[in-house]
Amino acid sequence: MEGQDEVSAREQHFHSQVRESTICFLLFAILYVVSYFIITRYKRKSDEQEDEDAIVNRISLSLSTFTLAVSAGAVLLLPFSIISNEILLSFPQNYYIQWLNGSLIHGLWNLASLFSNLCLFVLMPFAFFFLESEGFAGLKKGIRARILETLVMLILLALLILGIVWVASALIDNDAASMESLYDLWEFYLPYLYSCISLMGCLLLLLCTPVGLSRMFTVMGQLLVKPAILEDLDEQIYIITLEEEALQRRLNGMSSAVEYNVMELEQELENVKTLKTKLERRKKASAWERNLVYPAVMVLLLIETSISVLLVACNILCLLVDETAMPKGTRGPGIGNASLSAFGFVGAALEIILIFYLMVSSVVGFYSLRFFGNFIPKKDDTTMTKIIGNCVSILVLSSALPVMSRTLGLHKLHLSDTSRDSETTKPSANGHQKAL
Repeated sequence: MEGQDEVSAREQHFHSQVRESTICFLLFAILYVVSYFIITRYKRKSDEQEDEDAIVNRISLSLSTFTLAVSAGAVLLLPFSIISNEILLSFPQNYYIQWLNGSLIHGLWNLASLFSNLCLFVLMPFAFFFLESEGFAGLKKGIRARILETLVMLILLALLILGIVWVASALIDNDAASMESLYDLWEFYLPYLYSCISLMGCLLLLLCTPVGLSRMFTVMGQLLVKPAILEDLDEQIYIITLEEEALQRRLNGMSSAVEYNVMELEQELENVKTLKTKLERRKKASAWERNLVYPAVMVLLLIETSISVLLVACNILCLLVDETAMPKGTRGPGIGNASLSAFGFVGAALEIILIFYLMVSSVVGFYSLRFFGNFIPKKDDTTMTKIIGNCVSILVLSSALPVMSRTLGLHKLHLSDTSRDSETTKPSANGHQKAL
């Protein structure tokens, strides 16, 4: 009997591992396809040659798509964990959701951390150096020469980063044990380096999020159609049409020798055409879109911003008053053990909405900063170098999102080891006890 029980346990463990691997693969495949369509929407079409550069662009595009998919997975993993916890609480004995357990959630978090390290320290530097490489002088030009130069640059970059971390460790903690721990790359060095990147991401989030919260109203105002109150759109379109015709006549009659004035007039004509397009869109919009959607979205943004600020303020007060409220001093409920909110599923849904709102606001704030303003991608006119920079930036922000959300008190999810659900099979309603 003991031998049969051991074989049965091993079979259940095998089926559980196969099921989790299949689910992870399907989820990542969906994210990869969506990321590919997003990148190809912004990628410059002129980069699509049929030569050696085309192969390099395809490889860099694949690596950038992989990185963007990992970033999307890191953003979606926290809401997925929260909603999984509520589903397990609502249907604890349901046979058809046995696949949704703590072991799967832990596996997804571990894969997200592993792939984030891989993308941040290996794939994205390789894609950038591979895109910019030409091969060493004296060697035969080709893909192999570019790969060789890229690998050499990666080794030099790794040595440079290792030296910087070593010097920083010597300045901060001049201890023999801390210096020896840097030799352990896998157990100490890479997690330490990734923690530093996450810290930089948190600081960047703290800088970008307030800017994004204030910019969200302006951005939504540009995307939506504003109500036409005491405005005559027909008259404005008529005036802008006359202005466009006047500029067009000036361009046609101007000599090509005056190059500066021609460029200035072309830019002014482009701005007039853009304004005319916006006015025509406002005119074609329905009354529901003008008078209902815009006020509703603005009120919703105001409510979300107020709730976010209120939750953060309450959490800061709790941290000042109660030491056990610190993230390191509390151990929240694991997956499927207790609800994360006093309001149950409604509170969890509110937390998910706030987390997404926080991420969107941070991205908007990131692109609103003057230093990163040139990073904004343009449809069908974004170079691969800029795409790589955008993917790295989004990866850093997404990696810091769970840490910042927990620090600010937007969620209390804790993935304890006790929630790994070693019993991968629970008795179903009709008495079955086997792996899905």
